[in-house]
Amino acid sequence: MTANGSPTAPAGRKRTASLTLAALGVVFGDIGTSPLYTMSTCFSDYTGIKPTPENVLGMLSLITWALIIVVTLKYVLVVMRADNHGEGGVLALMALVSRGTGLSERRRRIFMMLGIAGAALFYGDCLLTPAISVLSAVEGLNVATPDFAPLVVPISIGLIVGLFALQHFGTAGVGRWFGPTMLVWFVALFLLGAQHVLHHPKVLAAFSPLHAIEFAVRYKLVAFVALGAVTLAFTGAEALYADMGHFGRIPIRVAWLGLVLPSLLVNYYGQGALLLDDPTSLENPFFRLAPRWALYPLVALATAATVIASQATISGAFSMAQQAALLGVSPRVRILHTSASEFGQIYVPAVNWLQMVGVVALVLAFQTSSNLAAAYGIAVTGTMLVTSVLMFGLARQGWKWSWPAAVLVFGFFVLVDLTLVSSNMLKFLHGGWVPLLIAAVIFTAMWTWLKGRLAVAVREKERTVPLDALLSGFDSSGWHRARGTAVYLTAFSDNASNCMRRNLLHNEALHENVVLLTVHIADAPFVAPQMRREVADLGNGIHRVLLRYGFMEKPAVSQDIAGLTDSGIPVDPEHTTYFIGRNSIVGGERPMLPSWQQKLFLMLARFAISPGDFFGLPANRVVELGGRIEI
Repeated sequence: MTANGSPTAPAGRKRTASLTLAALGVVFGDIGTSPLYTMSTCFSDYTGIKPTPENVLGMLSLITWALIIVVTLKYVLVVMRADNHGEGGVLALMALVSRGTGLSERRRRIFMMLGIAGAALFYGDCLLTPAISVLSAVEGLNVATPDFAPLVVPISIGLIVGLFALQHFGTAGVGRWFGPTMLVWFVALFLLGAQHVLHHPKVLAAFSPLHAIEFAVRYKLVAFVALGAVTLAFTGAEALYADMGHFGRIPIRVAWLGLVLPSLLVNYYGQGALLLDDPTSLENPFFRLAPRWALYPLVALATAATVIASQATISGAFSMAQQAALLGVSPRVRILHTSASEFGQIYVPAVNWLQMVGVVALVLAFQTSSNLAAAYGIAVTGTMLVTSVLMFGLARQGWKWSWPAAVLVFGFFVLVDLTLVSSNMLKFLHGGWVPLLIAAVIFTAMWTWLKGRLAVAVREKERTVPLDALLSGFDSSGWHRARGTAVYLTAFSDNASNCMRRNLLHNEALHENVVLLTVHIADAPFVAPQMRREVADLGNGIHRVLLRYGFMEKPAVSQDIAGLTDSGIPVDPEHTTYFIGRNSIVGGERPMLPSWQQKLFLMLARFAISPGDFFGLPANRVVELGGRIEI
């Protein structure tokens, strides 16, 4: 340590190296396993392009500059500058843009819809990634002998089911092996490609963008179709931004520029060199890179890498579910923490099993990674387009960029993303409709939930009364003051709780100490400890308390309530009762939602867990008072 207490340079380098290694195991799993299927898809029947020398150089050039422009320039250098208190990802970006000052309600609504659309597309990606990654790795057994062909799908399903079944244990035990395993994987990618590049060095000419331009000019529409296959080379790029909060900009940038990008490029160029030497290797050029003696170890390593890539998307789905629930765009779900020391290691049972069913269904429906490749890409490029549009809004609203500067930078990225989305839309009839259907269903559910919550809030607001008006309507001399502390959860910090009103109306009873509690989820990922609580003494043993949490935090309400003793409020956990509303929501005579949306919201509401369970309140200290709300 230095004299002022800051870390020394060696300590800082050691921490960066540790985070860089960890990032290899979480951030780059998806994009790191793309060489398993990208080149074979680029020259498949879908594109109709043959692996002639000119075509191989042109396709390699497209892949090279796609990785440079989309991943390096856009995400690594530009998008990662947009952090919401250190956090990244489409929902964090949505929250960051939506809270801009001077933002009209219409524009805020548009940003909310874009963020929800991005989250919905991300969920579609989370289903496709485990399916295509595991299938492509197990298909390597076919290179050894075709006798394995009938076993590819059963083995893949077994691995997928086993992976999801282990989720409730958390990744604390095996997570420490993710980084080293992916380090070995990327070194293997480099070595496998390098031996073939050295044997056929003229393939390096593909680094010139002229080959990509000549390829596009020569094939025109076919080259546009081929972009849908090239997209497979950078699936997972969104993870660089989404996982920024866990590792920081510098470790992710160091890992990408120092190891991941060079390894990917050398491996792709090695596959290109192999195709120049032996066009018959097209069926599985990745595994053909390896000598025969290394085939089975490579299949095992590839399977481990794809399982890690799948784990990253599963964990990402859990984090997205938590963020969405706290931001109020999805029903509250049961969230379990699987590590006492590592924040962010959570398990969401409902999401886990739904995702497993979806992945297995995709494997059974598509059977091969080449078939799944046709469905892949739309969700990825759609999320990228949403990110670019939100970044444009942030540049104008938050960073105060001028119109010319914002259009020049983000207009270029939007144009690139639109081109990629348009190319991938050509896959619609070949399976591309699958991720779009998944995203459409999830978007509809999330948007309906958001609108339904707002409708419920309006109705609840109509039924609340100011605290002074409530207390003045009762003869306090006749109240029974029960022993202990009552905590009433209320969504409106300026009004009395409906539960408290019912208690006074029917029982004429009030506890010795009353806490009117409002839990506020900020549009920032974390809230500083000194900003956590806000306490106001209303007299007569009644206090109003506001607890603030970020959308990446697990609300610890009972723990923070116990901490109110520091503010002079006597709180004994053994004599504290939590009163929460458990409203029955029904359709009303004055509907606030269209009929179909009302029915969907009512259905979703049945699956939402109670506030007591979501906030982790002690079950034996919770009293639920029901009511009826018509929307």
